[in-house]
Amino acid sequence: MGRTLENKKEIVADLKETLSESTLALVIDYQGLTVSEITDLRRRLRPSGTVCKVTKNTLMGIAIEGDEKWQPLSELLNGSSAFLLVKDDFSSAIKAYQEFQKVTKKTELRGGVLEGRLLKEPDVKVLGDLPSKEQLIAQIAGAINALATKIAVGINEVPGSLARALKAVSDQEQSGGSTETAAVQDSSAETATEDNSSTEPAAE
Repeated sequence: MGRTLENKKEIVADLKETLSESTLALVIDYQGLTVSEITDLRRRLRPSGTVCKVTKNTLMGIAIEGDEKWQPLSELLNGSSAFLLVKDDFSSAIKAYQEFQKVTKKTELRGGVLEGRLLKEPDVKVLGDLPSKEQLIAQIAGAINALATKIAVGINEVPGSLARALKAVSDQEQSGGSTETAAVQDSSAETATEDNSSTEPAAE
């Protein structure tokens, strides 16, 4: 039994809403997949926040009509299409699909669209090689922790550095004072010698 007009409108509205929340759309040829395999694909994609939509090309065409961001998808609308709509963690989504493809050996990636740009299979592979969202978060957290440790060590070293600096100044002042005292003593000795010389009787 064919879909009614209302059913089609609901599907298109749902596609538009999902696309509005997505950053990447991948199109695969799912011909030959069983219902259980499509269910498995959806399960694998779920952790990355990716939705797998199996729908007619004509309905997806209506959903992207007038939307420049997704217009390039029209070039991929042929044959049996399944649409992988990725919210943000596209690296994890692509890796999940690639793992699924290895197991089933049935699907074919036609391409995708990212920020209004049409992607071919090599482009999608490059995106899949990037760190996943979780890996990026871990790297950022590691960098922040390393920076915090450096700051903490620096703060702990300040009192010691300050004490060393103050001691160096004190030693310098003491050394300078000793030099001045010695200079004064030398000057006093010279004066006393001169005075003694002036009081001796002149030789006849």
